[in-house]
Amino acid sequence: MHIVDGALSGEVVIVGSALAAAGTAYGLKSLDMDKIPQAGVLSAVFFVASLVHVPIGFSSVHLIMNGLAGLVLGWAAFPTLLVALLLQAVFFGFGGLTVLGINALNIALPAVIIGILCRRGVRSQNAKIAAIWGGVAGSLAIAFTTLFVALSLALSGEEFIAAAKLVFVAHIPVMVIEGLLCASAVYLMNKVKPELFGALTVTAVQKVDA
Repeated sequence: MHIVDGALSGEVVIVGSALAAAGTAYGLKSLDMDKIPQAGVLSAVFFVASLVHVPIGFSSVHLIMNGLAGLVLGWAAFPTLLVALLLQAVFFGFGGLTVLGINALNIALPAVIIGILCRRGVRSQNAKIAAIWGGVAGSLAIAFTTLFVALSLALSGEEFIAAAKLVFVAHIPVMVIEGLLCASAVYLMNKVKPELFGALTVTAVQKVDA
């Protein structure tokens, strides 16, 4: 999913970097002290999950787990994922520094969107319903990310349109896998720490009162 240096037009890189900077600034503003441990863990989850790449032209296939980051962190997913992308670019050469902004935008903005759309569902007191919403969130996050990556490539020139289509098709299995992983994670969190999703459920309140 990392777009490499030199693959995009200058205009796309500049606009993507500006939007990523704005998202990161807003995300830092919303990153409360109690969210910092969660941000660190989710940044590490993304870092490890996306280490194994299967190249497909100008992009690559790998797990991301940005849906879970969006559910837990909201806008704070921007700085969280940006840090992981920066470390990957510096230490492993994944993506690149000039495209750091657009890569962060393509991965973090879907996370924020998913958080807005699905957080209410994962707050359900019914763990199975919450898990279903978690699965939807995990799959949709990858779908949105691939669409954003494909759009970035398509806007950079007609010669990238074929690669843009390939990016989406190649990530369909990843959507399924991420959906299952995110569903499992949400199910577990619903049982042991539902307040991670930003609101105390009845179960969590009972635990606090006890």
